[in-house]
Amino acid sequence: MMDDIAHFLANQLGHDTAQRALFERAFTHASLGPESYERLEFLGDRVLGLTIAAALFERYPKEPEGKLSRRYNDLVAGETCAEVGRQLGIPPLIRLGKQAREDGANQSDNVVGDVVEAVIGALFLDAGFEVASRFVREAWQPYLEGQVAAPKHPKSALQELAAARGCRNPDYDVVSRTGAHHAPRFAVRVSIAGLGEASADGSSKQEAETAAAAALLSQLQ
Repeated sequence: MMDDIAHFLANQLGHDTAQRALFERAFTHASLGPESYERLEFLGDRVLGLTIAAALFERYPKEPEGKLSRRYNDLVAGETCAEVGRQLGIPPLIRLGKQAREDGANQSDNVVGDVVEAVIGALFLDAGFEVASRFVREAWQPYLEGQVAAPKHPKSALQELAAARGCRNPDYDVVSRTGAHHAPRFAVRVSIAGLGEASADGSSKQEAETAAAAALLSQLQ
C-alpha cells in the first residue's frame, strides 16, 4: 500500500517525500486504529480555506463579501473535496479496517473529502505552505473556472422562494439515520406549508438537507 501511495504522490502530485509515514497516516481511516488522518485533516482544512479565499479574492476583485462567501462555501464543501479526491484516484488508496472496507467507506463523500484535506495537511508539514497551496490551486482550478456566477446555496434559495410566495420558512426533519457509525446515511424531508415537500439522503445531515432543498426547488421553480 505504501508503494501505491508513493506512486500517487510522484505521479498525481509530482511530490517526493522522505516522510512516508506522514502520508501513510493521511490515507489511514480511524477504523484501522488511532494513528488516523483526523489531525492532518484538521490542518489541511485550514490550508485549503486560506488558499481558496486568497484565490477568490484575486479572481473577483470587485465582488462583495457575500458573493465571495457563497463561492467559498461551494468550493470548500465536502462534496467538492470528494470530487477532487475521485478525480485524483484517492478512494482505492484509503486504508480501512475490515468492517469499514466491507461497508464501502472509501466511497463516502465524507471519507474521501477528509483524506483530501489530510493530504493537504501532510503536504504543508512536509514541504510548507507554498507547495500545499499550489496543489490546492491546481486541483481546484476547474472548479474555480467553472463558477460563472456566485452559487446560491439551495437552502438559502429555498428560504428566499418561500418568503417571496408569502410562506413560512422551510422545515427540515430527519426521517432516518442508517449505516455504520463511520459511514452513516441520513434521510431528510423538507416541507413548506402550502407549497410542497421533498426528501433526499446524504452522508451527513447537512448534505441530506442540501439535497432535499435542491429537490424541492426543482419542483417549485
